[in-house]
Amino acid sequence: MARVRSFIGVDVGDEIRRKAVALQQQLARTGAGVKWAAEDGMHVTLLFLGELDDRDILPVCRAVQAAAAKEAPFPLRVSGVGAFPTVRRPKVLWGGLTDGAEPLRRLYAVLEPKLLDLGVYIKEERDYTPHLTLGRVKGEADGLTLAAELPKLLAWDGGRGMVDEVCVYSSELRRGGPEYVVLGRAALTG
Repeated sequence: MARVRSFIGVDVGDEIRRKAVALQQQLARTGAGVKWAAEDGMHVTLLFLGELDDRDILPVCRAVQAAAAKEAPFPLRVSGVGAFPTVRRPKVLWGGLTDGAEPLRRLYAVLEPKLLDLGVYIKEERDYTPHLTLGRVKGEADGLTLAAELPKLLAWDGGRGMVDEVCVYSSELRRGGPEYVVLGRAALTG
């Protein structure tokens, strides 16, 4: 039986992708070492599932369809830049979600118990915080370089998009970064 590294997420659209790449290029000029998220793979993750048996993909897709049927399409707006764990010691750089965060939290709240029941998800210790990952900082010195820049980006406009579906993705790790393939789509019809 094959194993599939997978997650559930939403696409962010072309405008947000273009603005995110422009910001990545701006931050890259600081000289900080960052593994930047690839433009064609930019998304907002709802739940990371990890390695699944391929036979679990269909039940996951059905759970996603049931959740998507309860939520209407919604606007997405990316605004401001932050970091995990903190902006003073950044390890993951992200764009914040101003519009669309609440519908994403509702989808998460509906999906999490279904996936726990299926045995394909392990509950995270931290609360779900919808965000657009921009990149992962390579080292502590790189983080300190970026920490000086992040306060200047609190009002960054990352663009707008429309979310009308939730996708189940596979994530295959490659030398150049992860490669994502859509395994299932569920239209938001609520």
